[in-house]
Amino acid sequence: MSTKKISDFDSKEIIFYAERIATNMTEMSWNDSVKTVLSVCCDSPTLFPEIKSWSSNEDYITKWLKKYFGGYNNRPSKRISKKIGTVSDEIIDTILSDRLPTLSTDGINHIKDAHRLSMSAENILGLLLEEYLAEKLSSYGWHCAWGATMNKIDFCTEKGDLLQIKSGSGTENSSSSTVRKDTTIKKWHRFNAKNGTHYWSKLNKLIRCSDLSEEDYAIFVRKIIANNPPAFYVEDSNYWQQIH
Repeated sequence: MSTKKISDFDSKEIIFYAERIATNMTEMSWNDSVKTVLSVCCDSPTLFPEIKSWSSNEDYITKWLKKYFGGYNNRPSKRISKKIGTVSDEIIDTILSDRLPTLSTDGINHIKDAHRLSMSAENILGLLLEEYLAEKLSSYGWHCAWGATMNKIDFCTEKGDLLQIKSGSGTENSSSSTVRKDTTIKKWHRFNAKNGTHYWSKLNKLIRCSDLSEEDYAIFVRKIIANNPPAFYVEDSNYWQQIH
């Protein structure tokens, strides 16, 4: 069956299925957060994500729960990140050596190793922000839609308030814009890539709190990496692994 969203369902039946499935799966649990995210999706079915190859409503909900707990159980404080799945293009060596002829072969390799470290860090930027906000916003009634279990939405409340977050200020894609059309979805990004401005004060205003800041976020990130180093993958062969 092709990728599609759930439709023609009874909300009470879906919640019943979900509670039964989550209660009986060792990697899952049934709690207020997962119930809230699922209930808000039931109230606004366009928020349900597209899921591949499901055969019944119960099968869809099983896969939806696996997405949710797949995201939650692999949050940065728990995850073991994988090796970057690409190799460096050799033409980069040519570009670097031609533009900077005084660079040695070792120097070029060190640059490429540093780039791979940066890529590895960038791979978890969004996940770190998601976990930080999940931890901080829970006391204000916001629940994280772990594992992309809401269509282009990251957090919601029991009342159906919706929040879209981004780590950086890149151009919004058309699908994200479409989701927010004729809705009251709140949108926030942490960082302006053009001038380095942070926008925590705007999020504090949206959430009606005062304890979110870049300084607090940095403390959180340091704690995560210190307590779970494998969240940030570093190749054994990377030159900078040897620097102390």
